Amino acid sequence: MSRTTLTGAVAIVLLVAGARPAAPADKAAELSKNAQAALTALYAKVPAAKALGAKAQAVLVFPKVTKAGLGIGGQHGDGALLRGGKAVAYYSTSGASFGLQAGGQTYGYAMFFMNAKALEQLDVAKGFEVGVGPTVVVMDEGKAKSATTTTMNDDIYAFIFSQKGLMGGLGIQGNNIRKIDPS
Repeated sequence: MSRTTLTGAVAIVLLVAGARPAAPADKAAELSKNAQAALTALYAKVPAAKALGAKAQAVLVFPKVTKAGLGIGGQHGDGALLRGGKAVAYYSTSGASFGLQAGGQTYGYAMFFMNAKALEQLDVAKGFEVGVGPTVVVMDEGKAKSATTTTMNDDIYAFIFSQKGLMGGLGIQGNNIRKIDPS
């Protein structure tokens, strides 16, 4: 997908979501606070996430990702990388999709980086592409209930939470995570 198409799709998502940029000085503090709150809420609902958090090298939390589309779609959100309970870096996630799709939704997601090698991949090249590189396992509610930290030995675990809205369809989707400077 071309950069122009991706930029247009992300612009659509931001317009649909009514997003407006935060004041630069406040953005890092706001991202940190929202990421901490989202992770605390996830831990309260999903014990497996809390157990993984205790063993993870770091957790990348995107408290709110907005996704919208009608044929061509896009998604975008900002988040914080938490290590030892503190935000140490900030990232954006964005993606574009094409296919039979319609709707809009918001959701959050957290990626638990279980080893240093997986964490290093986050800042390699032009951005971290989900599905390329380290093994990423998406945990749904059923899988999370039967999982224990002794049976989990993949590089990265991702939990999707706080889904609101309706988005349906079939399509091809790409997602990229890049480091940002919120100041």
